[in-house]
Amino acid sequence: MRVLAALVAGLVFGLGLSLSGMLDPVRVRGFLDIAGAWDASLAFVLGGAVAVSAIGIQIARRLTRPVFDTAFHLPATHPVDARLIAGSAIFGIGWGMAGLCPGPAIATLALGLGPSVLFVAAMITGMILHDRFFASET
Repeated sequence: MRVLAALVAGLVFGLGLSLSGMLDPVRVRGFLDIAGAWDASLAFVLGGAVAVSAIGIQIARRLTRPVFDTAFHLPATHPVDARLIAGSAIFGIGWGMAGLCPGPAIATLALGLGPSVLFVAAMITGMILHDRFFASET
């Protein structure tokens, strides 16, 4: 049942990304270009995501355990440090340059677009290199 719930959640997420325009790198770059020809339409997507998340968090706080698991698996909190800031900056620069971040990039694989395949391959390569050379430092 957990796998089915994860599959349905992933499909709904991918459909939402597609319907919202988040799979269009040109549109995303337009949204991120606040000093130029800013396309504010994705601000509504962001606002909707925040609203849905806020409702989900309020519901989750009232639950003693998740519906399809025995306990919540929340990430540990860590202080903000130079590695977090550097990683965030690299992520943001890459997002602005490519117009894709991991979620939409994986969703666009279904379209078979060459740039998306290249982006995801580079992303996976970066993850492997990080795990191999830097993960032991955390």
